Amino acid sequence: MNSTSPWRKGRASEPPADYCPPPSHSGSIAMRDVMVPMRDGVRLCIDIFRPQTDDRLPALLAIAPYNKELLGPEYAAAVPPQPAWSTLWAGAIEAGDTDFLNARGYVHVIGTTRASGKSEGGGAPTWDYYDLIEWIAEQPWCNGKVGMIGISAYGAAQLQAAAQQPPHLLAIFPYDPGPAYREFRDRNPGGMLHSFPLTIDSGSVSHGTQTQPPTLSPAQQKLWEEAMSNPDIVQHHQLYNILSVKGQKANIFYNTLLNPYDSAEAVRKAEEMFGRIKIPAYLGTGWYAQTYKSHFQGAQNWYAGLQSPKKLMFTGMAHLDRPFRAFHQEILRWYDHWLKGVDSGFLNEPPVKIFVMGANRWRYANDWPLPETQWTKLYLDSWERLRSEPFTPQSRDGSVTPDAFVQMPPTLTRTIQKLRYMTEPLAEDLLVIGPIALTLYAEIDQPDGNWIAILKDLGPDPSMQSARPGEVAVPADLPEREVSRGWLKASHLALDAERSRPWKPWHPMTREARQEIKPGEVNEYQIEMMATANLFRQGHRVCLEITSMDFPTGVGGNTNVEYIPFHVCSNKTTLHKIHRCAEHPSHLLLPVVPMNRMDHDALD
Repeated sequence: MNSTSPWRKGRASEPPADYCPPPSHSGSIAMRDVMVPMRDGVRLCIDIFRPQTDDRLPALLAIAPYNKELLGPEYAAAVPPQPAWSTLWAGAIEAGDTDFLNARGYVHVIGTTRASGKSEGGGAPTWDYYDLIEWIAEQPWCNGKVGMIGISAYGAAQLQAAAQQPPHLLAIFPYDPGPAYREFRDRNPGGMLHSFPLTIDSGSVSHGTQTQPPTLSPAQQKLWEEAMSNPDIVQHHQLYNILSVKGQKANIFYNTLLNPYDSAEAVRKAEEMFGRIKIPAYLGTGWYAQTYKSHFQGAQNWYAGLQSPKKLMFTGMAHLDRPFRAFHQEILRWYDHWLKGVDSGFLNEPPVKIFVMGANRWRYANDWPLPETQWTKLYLDSWERLRSEPFTPQSRDGSVTPDAFVQMPPTLTRTIQKLRYMTEPLAEDLLVIGPIALTLYAEIDQPDGNWIAILKDLGPDPSMQSARPGEVAVPADLPEREVSRGWLKASHLALDAERSRPWKPWHPMTREARQEIKPGEVNEYQIEMMATANLFRQGHRVCLEITSMDFPTGVGGNTNVEYIPFHVCSNKTTLHKIHRCAEHPSHLLLPVVPMNRMDHDALD
């Protein structure tokens, strides 16, 4: 393979890495339940694992509200890394591989946040990360250089710590780092509420285990009564339970149910935090995270907002193994560079690494979105077609008669209705990498509703469509893979023109910007779809599905698939009409990356 090719081979969870120095240390010393005082006297409980040496070494801190007893080497010795489809996969075991880190000259510190686990409660945690990092730097086993490790909650803690600017925190590696726009936007793209907080918190809200619900302030009481009278929410028993006990369980989700809107102040606070992070940050997420959104959107928005040295990585479609051990060679390269001054090659490669589905290869890029992107429109056409040519005005091209589907609520049906549009089998490979947007000219017959758009890769498809028997329809049994999905609550159709980009519409999603939909009126809906990286092979089809509802799949209404939540849907039977003609050119905007001979050679 040509050395200048942007393509590399590697497993979906492991970016290509030739860098893996042999172990430099052996043995490990464990210091458990060490109580570290914060500036207000409250003590955090941590475990310290360090190599068996008197050398002063750099330290990597992992901290979150999770039970640290599950995160040390003893549990990992009993439960080797489990894939996401294992019944023993446990999402919270994500602080890093202690044995790997110790053997390569790093102290691994695992702690729990204030009022969690064995850490003491009370007071405010405002400066806890700062105080803990500076305490670590002063210990006789540390050389004063500190980084951080871990994913999800452990990733979010890294960005919060960096914003506090402790002098001895020199770099971070926040993978699946949580939302950048924390209060609403990154958690609920398009303003559609979903059940992810329940999926990871079991949804146990039986009132029998609670005390008397608290008395709310007049303003909160008004919001509570409004939410309790919303049939879209009440029809989901899990959500109704949370509301009825007034915030005693799933408090963050409860507050979102009461006030499902963004605010200008929340956006300002998020973007002010971008400017406080001055140290190098290696951000990452995986295509699996499209489904629960906050980590996926967060990684990209953090990357876009930070001005410090930064990198970005997208791994594959499956959740990483737990206990977490993926891409530790990449983590080692990062910290050997920033904490040990080793030339590990980071400065000689592009800042973005992407696992491309369909190709099953890694591709390097100079930025995100890719600078060479050719933004390409596919227009929705009649008879379930997607076409690359725009409609010709004042001609017989296209049809003004809209497509339509009627969706009954889940109180009446288990059937999800949808419209489907697809290209002909592709004449050549189509490489799509980056953000996606859908412009939809549509109407509904209710004052509000939901739009869900799904992008799929269908095929291979050797068939052709004609009037001959056996060829009148696209085969119903084609293999298919979902590569992206997007959501928009109809009443959030308002756009902020200054913040919006063609590939990333920005909806204010505030209470003030909400617009009640006039039934039967055609509106232009700009739907942000989740970014993707997929090689649509020659002979495959690009397929777009449009629907308004998804369902839980498990017992009692909880999902039985890891981290795939359902959305709050309409309680009313709703007629949806999609317009696609010269006057109303509904279209998909795809980030097409041009391919040359070198690309084809690398993928052959």
